[in-house]
Amino acid sequence: MKPIPLTPETEAAARRIVWFETPAVALADPIRFMAYAMASATHEEMELLSRHVSDEGFREALDKAPPGIIDPRSWAYWNNKMGRYPTPPPPKRKLE
Repeated sequence: MKPIPLTPETEAAARRIVWFETPAVALADPIRFMAYAMASATHEEMELLSRHVSDEGFREALDKAPPGIIDPRSWAYWNNKMGRYPTPPPPKRKLE
């Protein structure tokens, strides 16, 4: 996935979506950031992010999403929106 640029708009979105770290740190890992966005971004924030992330990028974020970030409802929604039906199982934590 291409990096998401740090602009005033993406900085504001990142500050709200991943409130527990700086926007620069949040945007440095676009896969992880998009997982958080798919779980809690507003419609306006997703419109903003879709200017920087293609549908292919959304699919990659779903394929590589860290476990435990995207809730079941959001998981089903974004997979359906990306043409994945039936919805594949969400990522699982691996205990070793």
